[in-house]
Amino acid sequence: MRKIFFIASLFLYHPLFSQTETTPSFITDSLNIYVKRALTDWQIPGIAVCIIKDGKVVVMKGYGVKDWDSKEPVDENTLFMIGSNTKAFTATALAMLDAEKSSENGKEKFSLDDKVTKWIPQFKLDNKAAGEQAIIRDMLCHRIGFETFQGDFTYWTSNLTRNEVIEKMSHIKAVYPFRTTYGYTNAAFVVAGQIIPKVTGMEWEDFLKQKIFDPLEMKNTLALSKDFPNAPNKCFPYTMKDGKIDKIPFCLIDNLAPAGSISSSVNDMSHWVLMQLDNGKYNGKQIISPSAIAQTRLPHSIMGNGGALFNEGHFALYGLGWRLQEYCGRKIISHTGGVNGFVTSVTLIPEDKLGILVFTNTDQNSFYEALKWEIMDAYFDKPYRNYSSIYLKAGKVQSAAAEKKDKIIRDSVAMILKPELPLKDYTGNYFSDVYGNMKVVLENGELRMRFSHHPNMYAKLEPLGGSRFYAVFTDPEFSKAIFPFHVENGKVKSVTVKVADFVEYNPYEFYKK
Repeated sequence: MRKIFFIASLFLYHPLFSQTETTPSFITDSLNIYVKRALTDWQIPGIAVCIIKDGKVVVMKGYGVKDWDSKEPVDENTLFMIGSNTKAFTATALAMLDAEKSSENGKEKFSLDDKVTKWIPQFKLDNKAAGEQAIIRDMLCHRIGFETFQGDFTYWTSNLTRNEVIEKMSHIKAVYPFRTTYGYTNAAFVVAGQIIPKVTGMEWEDFLKQKIFDPLEMKNTLALSKDFPNAPNKCFPYTMKDGKIDKIPFCLIDNLAPAGSISSSVNDMSHWVLMQLDNGKYNGKQIISPSAIAQTRLPHSIMGNGGALFNEGHFALYGLGWRLQEYCGRKIISHTGGVNGFVTSVTLIPEDKLGILVFTNTDQNSFYEALKWEIMDAYFDKPYRNYSSIYLKAGKVQSAAAEKKDKIIRDSVAMILKPELPLKDYTGNYFSDVYGNMKVVLENGELRMRFSHHPNMYAKLEPLGGSRFYAVFTDPEFSKAIFPFHVENGKVKSVTVKVADFVEYNPYEFYKK
């Protein structure tokens, strides 16, 4: 069926809009065509784009629709969840406190080099020495020893509180030695965010509003995901399910708020970018001290050699809430964000006074990254590469491989292969030291796996013969996988659970009680 998109075809008014003779032809002549094509090619309902150059907004546009049902067009004030682009706000807030060198009431000094336990005495890691030695910088640069996303299945859209997330960290066995290897850790930013009320007496979300959002006139920006569903001008979230675009529930992750819960528009975020590119100033007023800005851009962790698809890129590092890399001889300060139904990118090139925002409301696209590279190459006078087409082809190859694998498994399910044990023998209570409790139950003649911290979803288990089952989660973000039960002497001992890589790479072992 042909889909009809409603496009915001005119430049949206902004008092700082500027088109100059130095604006690349890709921006002036081709950007609209490029983005509109992506709406169809990638099956993205809505996209918002903003480009800032030399202190002026060059482009600020909405494309497509907020919701395929209502067909309301995206505009410059439409809210998207920005996911991990939240991290730069959390890190900046703490850098601001470090620059002040005292708490709000002036009673106790604060430093990014403080041990975490100074402010959160109950903080612990499985590696006892690491937990005792960890400083606040460690929380903000992904160097506590965890593997990327390690523990996130336990936290993501779960009913745990922020303090319970922090407690759960002590149950995770770090993959790497402390401070040796970069591993992207959402829970560490929760720890960092929870230090703010200890220092200031203000909750993380209140501090951001009072000290950052309000001074930057980010009037529509929301710190907490719980407020997003009630916002009047917002995008709805979409993902891919069985090869088709599918609207999904709003992502509620306020237990991980300092890591990823902010919702904003390209208009509001343009104020954040203008401030970043002017060393902390907005509309001529110093909102954030230059020393705080500098702290967040100081390299702390080594991510890799910084290889780029085209042109030169020699290193990739992580600061405090920002990714730092070299590309075409320039320092790129950037981050991406992904939550259920949204992926976004924020990019700063300070020496060129260039800022780029790309927001999308489906989590199954790479266009949010492709467009930023296309814009950068245009401004850096590099050849046109059509990154969107390149990324799309690679994505289709991956999707085809996944669909082929799924078909093979589905064909096995259709054979109604007999399990090793009667279905009732797999039922019962299971426990993972990291996650906690899980139950396998027989409901309506089928096995279902129900998780204590995710009461609104379950995984349906379909026999594949032996003690292997094909698990399909009712929440498509957790995807589907083969779960092997481990049987000894005719009794189930444990089961290996694996969720989508989008949530966590590591499998969990649940032991039967």
